[in-house]
Amino acid sequence: MAHTFGTDVVVAGAGPVGLTAAAELRRRGVRCRIVDRLPARLPYAKAVGIQPRTLEIWDHMGLTRTVLEAAVPMYGQLAYVNGTEQARIDLVLPPEVPYGFAALPQYETERILDTYLARFGTGIERGTELVAFSQDADGVTVALRSASGTEEEVRTRYLVGCDGAHSIVRKKLGLTFEGSAFPEEYMLGDVEVDWDLPQGYGVRAMHRNGDGEVDDILVCIPLPGRNRYRMSMMVPLALSTAGRNDEPADGVVHGLDGGHAPALSDIQTVLDRLSPRPTTASCLRWSSVFRISHRIVDRYGDGRVFVAGDAAHIHPPTGAQGMNTGIQDAWNLAWKLALAIEGGARHDLAASYDAERRPVGEEVVERTVRHATQGVQADPADPGTVMLREAQLLVGYRGSPLVGPASEGPGPQPGDRAPDCTGLTTHIATFPLRLYDLLRDRGHVLLVYGDGEQSGQLAQVADEFSGRRVGTCVIRPAGSTTNTSGSPAYVDTLGEFARLYGVSAGVTAFVVRPDGYLGARLCPPTAAQLTAHLARIFAPADSGTR
Repeated sequence: MAHTFGTDVVVAGAGPVGLTAAAELRRRGVRCRIVDRLPARLPYAKAVGIQPRTLEIWDHMGLTRTVLEAAVPMYGQLAYVNGTEQARIDLVLPPEVPYGFAALPQYETERILDTYLARFGTGIERGTELVAFSQDADGVTVALRSASGTEEEVRTRYLVGCDGAHSIVRKKLGLTFEGSAFPEEYMLGDVEVDWDLPQGYGVRAMHRNGDGEVDDILVCIPLPGRNRYRMSMMVPLALSTAGRNDEPADGVVHGLDGGHAPALSDIQTVLDRLSPRPTTASCLRWSSVFRISHRIVDRYGDGRVFVAGDAAHIHPPTGAQGMNTGIQDAWNLAWKLALAIEGGARHDLAASYDAERRPVGEEVVERTVRHATQGVQADPADPGTVMLREAQLLVGYRGSPLVGPASEGPGPQPGDRAPDCTGLTTHIATFPLRLYDLLRDRGHVLLVYGDGEQSGQLAQVADEFSGRRVGTCVIRPAGSTTNTSGSPAYVDTLGEFARLYGVSAGVTAFVVRPDGYLGARLCPPTAAQLTAHLARIFAPADSGTR
């Protein structure tokens, strides 16, 4: 058996979640290998919905432009019941949110992330399967097997399992995966139609029987191309898997069924029953039968081994939450592993991944099951809150061991997403900047709002304690003309930062984490408060741990 040493992280699984983890690790200078048992990318439009929060993450990584050029907008949904049009749902967000909803086939998402990863000299090791691993206090020994049967032993510091609903990493780590399968079966098809419905809108057409129960359904999500949609519908009896004895050995019934491919005529039959306009389907690119389960692990990792995405949680596709939640898993974990590998982190930083992400996964599983069985309209929250939550803009980490205590007054609290704002100006740029322009491609950032020299003192404290791992930006109130802090400074010309962050007179400081969440809100800030917060994340520069 060959032996290979010298990588920091092995990522198992090269879907959107694994590629996000690998790309963010490589972007932060971490040595990484990413392996996948499949010989090539699958040409399926499985996960297609891109949430605004995911676009914000990709903005931070510097690849949003590529996504925007490949995706199509999602403006809302057209709903029909027994052929009668219902109230249109428009996907509207507050004006300060920089991105709307989008749709992109999963294979395109993977292509974009794969190309981005290649910039750092790392490619997917195709046809390579993780078959076993063991860990100790210092690292993980991973056994890999190529398609030709060649075995390789790799010594790595961490292992991240992004290997799907049937995850080998999850099973060998001994994590439970409690839940069950829905009895319903569906079929998917990627087709073109010739109807005249408005572009950019999904279609949901249902039939209710005499008891008011839904007994037939058609859901269409727009894809790039002319009148192209990914359609899902109930499976006809002839294609049903019921009664077959070929369920997975692990009992997890979830995802596509490779042995059943609906024909174009099967999809046309459903369109004839439920389409809001007479239409003809054509150009079938792929199709499949699929089943849905809802499950979540008892913990997101153990020691130096972690799971993310479908390896950690599966649930109904309602609201396009699955892939986006998995991408945020990877985003949350990657910066922590990078800081730990660099030597700047507290010894228990990586363990906060479970504390922060498992509650999110539990909420997503519970909500998507509720929406799938009762409908989004049964959600008790007001429509605006529902929209923000579906966009994943309300995901937060209040109460996490990494974030500071709550602060009095309006504005976002520690653990909340750091909102974007516009209207930040400098003496050099002739155009206003967004706050996200300042945060792009950075690690921890100390934002100090207000005039005066205190910002310089705080910047020095952050710089010294973190070992120069925290950058500082000063946001001055509208009308300010001087900068004596020594740090980069921007003027809040439109007052948008003050409004969205709930600040007024005096000085307020915010620590923004690498994943775009607020770690601390200090008002008024002191060196002792800032040091106490940074000690939640960093090993002190003089601790000898670096």
